[in-house]
Amino acid sequence: MQALLDGNEAVARVAYALNEVIAIYPITPASSMGEWADAWAAEKRPNLWGTVPSVIEMQSEAGAAGAVHGALQTGSLATTFTASQGLLLMIPNMYKIAGELTPTVFHVAARTIATHALSIFGDHSDVMAARATGWAMLCSASVQEAHDFALIAQAATLESRVPFLHFFDGFRTSHEIANVTLLEDDQLRAMIDPELVFDHRSRALTPDHPVLRGTAQNPDVFFQARERANPFYRDCVEVVVETMERFATKAGRTYAPYEYTGAPDAERAIVAMGSACETIDETVDALGEKVGLVKVRLYRPFDPKRFAACLPPTVRAIAVLDRTKEPGSVGEPLYLDVVTALREAGREMPVIVGGRFGLSSKELTPAMVKGVFDELKAERPRNHFSVGIRDDVTHNSIDYDPDFAIEREDVVRALFYGLGSDGTVGANKNSCKIIGDAGRYAQGYFVYDSKKSGAMTVSHLRFGPRPIRAPYLIEHAAFVACHHPSLVGRVDVLEHLADGGTFLFNGSEIPESLHAGLAAKRARVFAIDASRVARDCGMGNRINTIMQVAFFACSKVMPFEEALDAICNAARKSYAHKGAAVVEKNLKAIDATLANLHEVTITAAAAPLPPEAGLDLLAMLLANRGDELPVSAMPCDGTFPTSTARYEKRNLAQALPVWEAAACIQCGKCAMVCPHAAIRIKAYDEALIGNAPATFKSLRPMHKDWSGLAYTIQVAPEDCTGCTICVDVCPARSKTHPEQQALVMQPQAPLLDAERANWEFFLGLPE
Repeated sequence: MQALLDGNEAVARVAYALNEVIAIYPITPASSMGEWADAWAAEKRPNLWGTVPSVIEMQSEAGAAGAVHGALQTGSLATTFTASQGLLLMIPNMYKIAGELTPTVFHVAARTIATHALSIFGDHSDVMAARATGWAMLCSASVQEAHDFALIAQAATLESRVPFLHFFDGFRTSHEIANVTLLEDDQLRAMIDPELVFDHRSRALTPDHPVLRGTAQNPDVFFQARERANPFYRDCVEVVVETMERFATKAGRTYAPYEYTGAPDAERAIVAMGSACETIDETVDALGEKVGLVKVRLYRPFDPKRFAACLPPTVRAIAVLDRTKEPGSVGEPLYLDVVTALREAGREMPVIVGGRFGLSSKELTPAMVKGVFDELKAERPRNHFSVGIRDDVTHNSIDYDPDFAIEREDVVRALFYGLGSDGTVGANKNSCKIIGDAGRYAQGYFVYDSKKSGAMTVSHLRFGPRPIRAPYLIEHAAFVACHHPSLVGRVDVLEHLADGGTFLFNGSEIPESLHAGLAAKRARVFAIDASRVARDCGMGNRINTIMQVAFFACSKVMPFEEALDAICNAARKSYAHKGAAVVEKNLKAIDATLANLHEVTITAAAAPLPPEAGLDLLAMLLANRGDELPVSAMPCDGTFPTSTARYEKRNLAQALPVWEAAACIQCGKCAMVCPHAAIRIKAYDEALIGNAPATFKSLRPMHKDWSGLAYTIQVAPEDCTGCTICVDVCPARSKTHPEQQALVMQPQAPLLDAERANWEFFLGLPE
């Protein structure tokens, strides 16, 4: 059966079906695996053996690992999900679990380890920090592989008794939506040998047959005991091979621990793990040169003979790409393993160089892959290089042509600029499912800011007639939508719009600053004031359904009537639990969308000034242009000046709290509860009011200690998010109009210029 889902759900489905105890603790980007398991357990959904797994949320990742360790020692089948520092907190228990040869699988959405800075994004630094624990390590490159390898790892750990770390790229695979062929229960049963489950149970610590496990040992025997486990690791690779072969007969998809793709007489090859393999594989096909790729799936135990055997004998130069950095080492982990493996296999040594890529979810594009292959043409290719950044300090980065692309013409590409928690991502996931259900292949990937709610999100959607293998961001989109007018002043929403493409804007009119760019790209332009439509239909600020309808109406990605029926059905299904009134509001909004969507004629306008070349570091980051910064622009130890948040004017609020001074009782609750310190209070010398803007408000304070002072409550209009918490907490009412509070929400647009001037004056007042 086919389904459209992300990597985390694909893994969680299998892990839930095959386990009895699931200990969880949330950590981005692995959280949703635990959330799915928890939701299914709450629904009393049975696992493969007809029982409902015990899903327990612990107080830390260390606690989750300890709970799993304990459950395993009772003979239960147990698992957990984690990433980054969470995985590092599990390492002490992981050493014990491996030392006791206890079968289990931990599923990891691989994520950056915090070093000079915290990053919630993906690379392999966490799993590489765990490679000495004695766990087998199996790496998935796609959503389909993540689904399949969750089963393969479970079957292999039961047979080998070596615990498995199954990992895949955080966000890039964990959050990518793709078409997946789901494993059926019969296939799961066929892969899990009940005798091996009974064997695991028979090793449980129980009063029925007591044994001693976890002793303290002296130097006389500890060394020998560690070596006693060697046969299990020696045999583990063969177990994985046999398990993959058995999986191929049951599911029809063939895998190997190390797989070569490309020209049979390749002279240059790349070795890599994870989602990068998809990009490299597609690039190899597009280049049509004597190049190839070795996909490393089984990273631990590493099998030198099988790895060497899959390389064509014609290969003279190899680039090993690591998605991690190990400062001070002679090379990164995969590079060192490849060099050692080829030497131990007795292979005539080609030129081998190592490179770093993709730290903290930095892109690896086909252009960068071609750059690596081009570097391998050199007589002495650069070793220990980086790709995807400009290193002007140690000069380790290699060059590439950013205009090189391999995207197929029959793939529709669409970009959506939204804000976290505004429903844009959810609507786009729904759009992917609608198109996927119509018989086409779909891919959805969503770029989140680490500030999450209220920060910018960019949805990258691809649709086509064949499977889509493009785990990198869209550079040229036939359709671009901007869901919030405030984004226009912060990012270039037209940067990736293809020539002759379609642009959809949420607003009453297209900003003048976009006219020149739209005219130059000969774009077809549509606009809808979705925020007004949402308010009129009683949906508050939820514009997601409205913009989704507009997308299908403008893009023609599928027959509109068919899409409209699917959207209406999805609205009925999604909101039925909230009541008929909510469903009716959504259906009303769908009808109103068609009545308010209109095409806009754009006339050529003066081109905006190009950005200044000398923009400082902070300005580049706020303009979403951090990828352009060279290494020299960054502090060497992660130290930044303070008080920089004031420069990020997100301008999110569609309505602002307006202070009705006459009704105010000066309780100060509004300033206390504001989550962003966007509403503040000052008492100051009355004489200073003489220089205030005409719209600046003040009153005399009630408190006797403030005699002779003026009192002002002021909102920062571009920092306010419009959350209304200050209005909700305000207890004051006007004496003449009791229904009126001292704070009242009013539309932002007419107030913005005046309140901006008021805020600047307010900041200049003494505290």
